[in-house]
Amino acid sequence: MMPDTLALLHTAPILIDTFNKMASELCPEIVLQHLVDESLLKEARDVGKITPHLNRRVTTMVLNAADSGARVILCTCSSIGPCAEVARPMTTCPVLRIDDPMAEEAVAMGNRIAVAATLRSTLDPTKSIVLSAARNSGKTVEITEVLCEAAWKELEKGDAEAYHASIAKELMRASKGADVIVLAQASMAHAATLCTGIDIPVLTSPGSGFRAAIETFRQTPSVS
Repeated sequence: MMPDTLALLHTAPILIDTFNKMASELCPEIVLQHLVDESLLKEARDVGKITPHLNRRVTTMVLNAADSGARVILCTCSSIGPCAEVARPMTTCPVLRIDDPMAEEAVAMGNRIAVAATLRSTLDPTKSIVLSAARNSGKTVEITEVLCEAAWKELEKGDAEAYHASIAKELMRASKGADVIVLAQASMAHAATLCTGIDIPVLTSPGSGFRAAIETFRQTPSVS
């Protein structure tokens, strides 16, 4: 009998190694299933918004993952996070967004929240989830956008080191007027380790989001 899996929906293969390393430390007994489709992010970027077509494509991925034995599904891309929410009612399998726990943490830490992203398509979904967390907690927050477009160009060239260094430079500037910084994309997480001169929290989604998925996995009955 095949074991249940924790399925991760990625739009960038660079994240596979990140989550495999965390899994080896946090949940070596859980089998991960990595599903990667870079064209989903490309469509979100090209169109500039979530479309019915994009919702349908992500929902198909979610349903296929559930049918193939996923006990829990985690969407690791903030740009298509809203699509994962659309897919939730279509299956009894829990479908989670990587950035939900991070948004809740940010709202708890302060009212001035800087949301940093390297893609315009990621800013609006992340801002939306932070505002939703604020409403749920009864708080009013002020969000500042930090768009690190130069960094994404470095990643497209395959230079991960330059990618994270460029992000860190922008975060240093943004930290002066904020209580907390939120990194909208999971691929940005390493940049937080380079921000040694920042005296406010810099929140990343992989750690908190993955831990929430692990907890949900352990609390959800097996589908086998």
